[in-house]
Amino acid sequence: MNIFKGLLRKFEKENTKAEVKSFSKYQLKEGAFDTIERGVQSVPLDRIVGSVGRYHDFDGKFRIKQHVPRDRFIRIKRAMLNGKPLPPVKLYQIKDEYYALDGNHRIAAAKELEHSEINACIVEFIPSKKSLDNILYQERAAFNKKFKLPYSIELTELGQYSFLEKQIILHKTFLEKKSGREISLKDAAEDWYKTIYSPLVSVIKQGHLNYSFPERTLSDLYAYISHHQWEEGKKRKYGIGIDQLIPKDMEEFRKKMEKKKFNYPEMKRKITAFVLMTTTAKDEFKIMENLFSIDEIKEVHGVNGDFDMIVKIEIERDLLSSDAEVISLFVHDKIRLMNGVKTTRTLIPSFSKTKEKKE
Repeated sequence: MNIFKGLLRKFEKENTKAEVKSFSKYQLKEGAFDTIERGVQSVPLDRIVGSVGRYHDFDGKFRIKQHVPRDRFIRIKRAMLNGKPLPPVKLYQIKDEYYALDGNHRIAAAKELEHSEINACIVEFIPSKKSLDNILYQERAAFNKKFKLPYSIELTELGQYSFLEKQIILHKTFLEKKSGREISLKDAAEDWYKTIYSPLVSVIKQGHLNYSFPERTLSDLYAYISHHQWEEGKKRKYGIGIDQLIPKDMEEFRKKMEKKKFNYPEMKRKITAFVLMTTTAKDEFKIMENLFSIDEIKEVHGVNGDFDMIVKIEIERDLLSSDAEVISLFVHDKIRLMNGVKTTRTLIPSFSKTKEKKE
C-alpha cells in the first residue's frame, strides 16, 4: 500500500509539473497561419489542451500552478457556482484542438467544477503543411461546413468525402421531386444520414465486415461499398449476404431499410440525461413552460440551492453517435439559447435502475 501511495504521489507531482500545450509551437509545426472566424460556439472542455500565452501557468490538466496568484481564479469559480453569466472565452483552433487566448482562469475553473463545455469565440487556424492528416482534415472541415451534420463521419482516404457529397446532392434532388418543394442541404444531409448512411453502416456491422478491415473506419467501408454498389454496380464477395441486402439503387436501398426498420432495433436506443440550470428569476416560469413544450423533455423541476431547475431529457439515437455528442447538441440548440438561461450542467447516467409503476 505504501508503494502504491508513493507512486500515486510521484504521478501527481509529475503531472503538476507538466504544462498545457503551447499554441505557437503547434502552430509552427502545422504551418497554421491562415485564419477563419468561426463565431461563438459551445466547445467541449476536454478539447481545450493549451494556451496562447500562459501555458507556463497551468499544468497538464489545466490547473493553476503554485506560482500563480489564485485570487482571480477563486472569484471566477465563485461566480460560476452562483450562476453569474460570464462572457465567452476566446480560443484559437487548430484541427480538433483548442488553445486559450483569453479566459484561461474561466477554463481552469470550469474544468475544476467538472463542466462539460464552455461558450467560446473561436478563430480557426488552417494547417498549410501538405501532410495526409492535414489534407483529410481540410476535406472533412469543408464537408462539415457545407452540410452541417451533427454527427462525425471519419474517412481515412483522400477524395472519399466527394462520394458522400454526391450522394447527398442526389438524395436532395429525390426528396425535392417527391415532396414538390425545395429542401435545404442541411435537411437533405440529415435525412441521408438517418435513412441511408446509418442503415448501411448497421448492415456492415451485422456482417462483421469491420472486423476484416481493422485499419478502416465504418465510414471508410460505407464509402467503399456504396460507391461500388450504386455507382459501379460490381458484384463482391465480402460480408454475409450483403449483395442481397443492398439493391443497386440508393433510394431503393432506403425504401428497403424503411420496411425493415423494425427488424433492426439495435440501430436505435433511448438515452436519458439530466440538465441542471441556473436562470434569471424574472424568466423562470416562462422558461419552465417553454422547456415542457419540447417533446424530448419529460420532466422539469424547480429547486432551491446552487441551481434553479432540473430537467430530465429522453432522446432516441442511433448507435453511431455518442451519448455526449447527441445530448450536447440538444442542450445547446434547445436549452442554452433560451432567453434567461444563464448556465447549464449536463449529467448523463452511467447506469440506472428504475421501479416499474404498479397499475
